[in-house]
Amino acid sequence: MKLKNFWILLLLISSLAALAQEANKKKVYLLNIKSEITPATRRQVSQAFEAADSLQADVFLIHMNTYGGTVVDADSIRTRILQSDIPVYVFIDNNAASAGALISIACDGIYMRPGGSIGAATVVNQTGEAMPDKYQSYMRSTMRATAEAHGKDTVVTASGDTLVSWFRDPKIAEAMVDERIYVEGVSDSGQVLTFTPAEAIANGFCEGTAETLKEVLYQVGIDDYEVTEYQPTWIEKIIGFLVHPMISGLLIMAIVGGIYFEMQSPGIGFPLGIAILAAVLYFMPLYLEGLAEHWEIAVFIVGLILIAVEIFVIPGFGIAGAAGITLVFLGLLLSLIDNVNFDFEGVELRGVGTAITTVVLGLFGGFMLALYLGKKMFTAEHGLFKNFALKTVQDVHEGYVSVETKLFDLKGKSGTAQTVLRPGGKIIVDGDIYDAVAVSGFIDKDEKIVVTKIEATQLYVELEEE
Repeated sequence: MKLKNFWILLLLISSLAALAQEANKKKVYLLNIKSEITPATRRQVSQAFEAADSLQADVFLIHMNTYGGTVVDADSIRTRILQSDIPVYVFIDNNAASAGALISIACDGIYMRPGGSIGAATVVNQTGEAMPDKYQSYMRSTMRATAEAHGKDTVVTASGDTLVSWFRDPKIAEAMVDERIYVEGVSDSGQVLTFTPAEAIANGFCEGTAETLKEVLYQVGIDDYEVTEYQPTWIEKIIGFLVHPMISGLLIMAIVGGIYFEMQSPGIGFPLGIAILAAVLYFMPLYLEGLAEHWEIAVFIVGLILIAVEIFVIPGFGIAGAAGITLVFLGLLLSLIDNVNFDFEGVELRGVGTAITTVVLGLFGGFMLALYLGKKMFTAEHGLFKNFALKTVQDVHEGYVSVETKLFDLKGKSGTAQTVLRPGGKIIVDGDIYDAVAVSGFIDKDEKIVVTKIEATQLYVELEEE
C-alpha cells in the first residue's frame, strides 16, 4: 500500500512539474509577410493581432520578406503595431523595402538576416517612377513620426549642453524616403538611403542579425516557447482566388450569360440568379481589396437598369441601351483599376491593359458562349430546356395571356412590326406580341414582316416581300 501511494505521489509531482513547465513557456504569435503589401495584408495583420490578443501571446513576431506595396495599407499596419500591447519584433529575411521598411521601423525590435537590406522607401508608381513631392512629403512625415514613436534619451552634459539621443533617428528614417535629406556620415551621397544589416545596427535600425526565427527569439531573451502561426482564413483564400484576372473574366462571362438566358426565357429565374451571384462574386472581393469603390459599383448597376429599360420599356436600341452598355463596361473596368475617382496618376499602364483585356474578353466570351449554349439548351425543337421555351405572349387587346404553342410553329408566318426593330423590337403575329430581331437592317413600325427562323427561343424576321 505504501509503495502504491509512493507511485501516486510521484505521478502527481511529475504532472504538476509538467504543468508548471508548460505555464512557463512563452506564447509566440507568428505572422508571415512575404509578398506585396496590399489590403489583404492589412486585413490579415488585423486578424493576426486579434488572435494574438485572444491567445494572450507574450510576443508578436513578423517574418518579413517584401519589396513594398501600398502606402495606405502599410500605414494602417504600422499604426496597429505601434498601438499593440504585445511587444512586436520583425525578422527581415532578406528584404524590407519601401512599405516593408515603414512596418519594420514601427516594431519594437528589428533583426536581419546577413545579406539583407532595409530602406528605399521612396513612394513610386507601379512602373518604378517616383511620385510627385506631395506623396513623398507624406511618406517622410510618416517615417519620421514612426521613428519618433520609439522615444529618445535627453542628457545634460557637465557644460550645460542638452544632447538628444533618439532610439531610432527620425532624420535617418526620412533619408530612406528622400535623397535630399542630409545626415552627416550616414546619408550624404545624394541617394535614397538603404541599410545593410551592419549599417542598420550601427545606426540604431537593427538590434542584431540572425539566420532563423529561433535565433531571433533567443536574442529577444526567449528560449522556452510555443509558436502559434497565423493561417489565412478560408474567406481570405477565396478572395485571393476571385481577384485573379482569369476568374474575373469567367465571372463577367457568367454575368453576360445569365442575363442573356433570362432575356431569352423569362420566368425561369436561375439564369438571373447566376448573373446576380456572379456580379456579387466579381465586385465583393474587389471592394474588400480597395479596388472597387461604391460609385463604380453604382455605375455598373445604373448601366444594367438602362439596358433593362431599353429592352422592356422602349424596345429597340437607342440612347438608353448604348448608355447602359457603356456604363456596364466602365463599371466592370474601373473596378479592376487602382484609381482614385478619375485620378489615374500612378496607375500602371500594364494594369490598365490587363483590366481592359479581362473585361473585353469576358464580355465577348460571355456573349459568344451564351449564343452557343442558347442553341444547345433552349432551342424549341431540340434544346435541353426546350420545355422552358416561351409559353406566354401578349395579346393586343387583353394583355399577357398564356398560350400553349411552340415558337417554331410561327416560322413562315406573317405579321406587323409593332415597334421599330433596331434590330430588336416587338412584332404582332396572329394578334399576339412577341420580341423579335431583324435579320438585316432596321425595320420601321407598321412594316409587314415574316418570321424566317427561331433560334434559342428568339424570333428572327425580315421584311415581307410585296
